[in-house]
Amino acid sequence: MGTLLEVSRRDLGRSVVVRVNDRGPGDGRILDLSEAAARRLDMIGAGSALVTIQVIGSAQ
Repeated sequence: MGTLLEVSRRDLGRSVVVRVNDRGPGDGRILDLSEAAARRLDMIGAGSALVTIQVIGSAQ
């Protein structure tokens, strides 16, 4: 926990940095985003999107 990720939507040219808070949804998805992060990636209407994820560090 505490890992910083850069989550990017290449189709829109948008990205956001998020901090991992828990182990995830476990139902085939690998990442749940906060509402604020989802809004920055324009995912609110669709509910999900293909993204790339890169580990960028640790938030300590």
